[in-house]
Amino acid sequence: MTAIVLAAGKGSRFRAEAGADRDKLLADCVGLDGVIRPVIEQVLVNLPVCIARRWVVTSPERTEVIRLARAYGCEVLLLRSAGMGESIAAAVAASGSADGWLVVLGDMPFIQLSSIERVIDGLEDGGISVPVQEGRYGHPVAFGRAYGPGLMALTGDRGAKPLFTQVAVCEVQVDDPGVLWDVDVPQSLNFAPL
Repeated sequence: MTAIVLAAGKGSRFRAEAGADRDKLLADCVGLDGVIRPVIEQVLVNLPVCIARRWVVTSPERTEVIRLARAYGCEVLLLRSAGMGESIAAAVAASGSADGWLVVLGDMPFIQLSSIERVIDGLEDGGISVPVQEGRYGHPVAFGRAYGPGLMALTGDRGAKPLFTQVAVCEVQVDDPGVLWDVDVPQSLNFAPL
């Protein structure tokens, strides 16, 4: 399993409220372990040790994101991305012959380790595994090797959801609001699940 952490987005909604010079991936937040770290670092800390290969897709000017990615043993793919689809496609192509991919959003720092492990465990050969919280699909999403060509064909800002129609998706029920919680605005740095 290869993890792909998507960290190339511009974070426009966050910057609109916090200021044009504020990168949401570098904003401090209190992790599930009570430690204050930047958002992207919380995401990297939460990745299970069973994932040997890790890629972070980010833009060339995000030098601190690149430094943190390398500090956590990630390979870095520099991309001026047109969106999520393009980022996923480039990372899958770069990762070579993986047996599957775990697509992780770089702005979702509050996902429980156990949820990530359950999504990985729920992946069957040629399938897709997704966490479900209160009836809603969340992140991260795991894709089997058979989805390599489909993932590499993604373009623009559309993610991989269209691929869900090609197979019975393994819906992993979780009790984890973090699978739905992304940091789009400064207020969402304070995790307050209901």
